[in-house]
Amino acid sequence: MFSRKTIAFLKELKQNNNKAWFDVNRQRYEDEVRTPALNYIESMDQHITKISPHFIASAKKVGGSLMRVHKDIRFSKDKTPYKTNVGIHFKHARGKDVHAPGFYLHIEPGEVFLAAGIWRPESSTLKNVRTLIDEYPKEWKKLSTKLIKNDFSFGGDSLKRPPVGFQADHALIDDLKRKDFIAVRNLKISTVYAKDFQKQSAKMFKEVAPLVKFICDADDLPF
Repeated sequence: MFSRKTIAFLKELKQNNNKAWFDVNRQRYEDEVRTPALNYIESMDQHITKISPHFIASAKKVGGSLMRVHKDIRFSKDKTPYKTNVGIHFKHARGKDVHAPGFYLHIEPGEVFLAAGIWRPESSTLKNVRTLIDEYPKEWKKLSTKLIKNDFSFGGDSLKRPPVGFQADHALIDDLKRKDFIAVRNLKISTVYAKDFQKQSAKMFKEVAPLVKFICDADDLPF
């Protein structure tokens, strides 16, 4: 699976983020980054299916759970061509892209974390999640409290003002103002080197699964 070579390559890529260097080190990328990532994804298939059969663990080189190394620089001021992290997204079967509900693993020198939920959802989905929180406040608070007990914290961006239809004095206004519904658990880099990392990460994904189910319920998606 992942090793210190994975992190070492990502560090070097950050220092040499250009096509000439990457072309010379392409085989290293295959051996030290992409192959371990695809092996991890393949090993997670059974674990993800146990959590929910509606989420995909696809070990394809292109178009699967592993995010591509090439950046989309069309609208970015940063024109470096490559991502310097490993991003793995186990998305809902009905989802088209990274904006679908799912489970996520991020590996980068100095920053390793698991996450789950939904990032930058469509406005209709966002409205549905907020409505469900408003209709089931006790269930939402119970879910949130359990996530915090399991060392998860909510991440992402929030509105500065209350969303349309909700008052500023709403008991759950901080949650209703969220533009992303993501729970994150930070990990030590050494965690990903463990032989049983797939089992450890599966356990953590299971702990955060109630958030993903809540989002699916809000958007009438099967879980």
